Amino acid sequence: MDSVSFFPNIIAAISAILLLSNTACEAQLSTTFYSNTCPNALTTIRASIRQAVSRERRMAASLIRLHFHDCFVQGCDASILLDETPSIQTEKTAIPNDNSARGYEVIEAAKREVEKICPGVVSCADILTVAARDASAAVGGPSWNVKLGRRDSTTASRSLANADLPGPDSDLGGLIASFDRKGLSARDMVALSGN
Repeated sequence: MDSVSFFPNIIAAISAILLLSNTACEAQLSTTFYSNTCPNALTTIRASIRQAVSRERRMAASLIRLHFHDCFVQGCDASILLDETPSIQTEKTAIPNDNSARGYEVIEAAKREVEKICPGVVSCADILTVAARDASAAVGGPSWNVKLGRRDSTTASRSLANADLPGPDSDLGGLIASFDRKGLSARDMVALSGN
């Protein structure tokens, strides 16, 4: 797929995922959520993401995919970032993510930078969402306004990730059905699966 047709498709797909997530979210999301509590959050995240993408251009697609895989399971809540604990079966080792999803260290680096300026203020869920937008812009793709105010999940679900995310062996019919269950079109599926 050429970059001219890829970016409008990816923005449509991400927008669809965010709309899906926002309708399920009880929080009041706003583009100005951190204006008073952490006014430099977005520029800090952007700088961190640009640095990572400049080191490895492919990381842009990986961050968009990481965000998509997060949103498909429990909504856009950063549950994909949680590590294994006695009470959490991580989504990182679900079949569609294991040895496949990448970019965790980029999100962690962005979080560290944000924590330096505003400890305990900005959620990982918002950082992951902003990172997808900034990754797109870093490689010449579109940018868009991101509504902020998501809360981080305290749970993850490997079983939901295995059930909700299309697996590596999914055929076309299975992929279309997986996306359809989330209210996404075959066009959205092509854009997001192409990452």
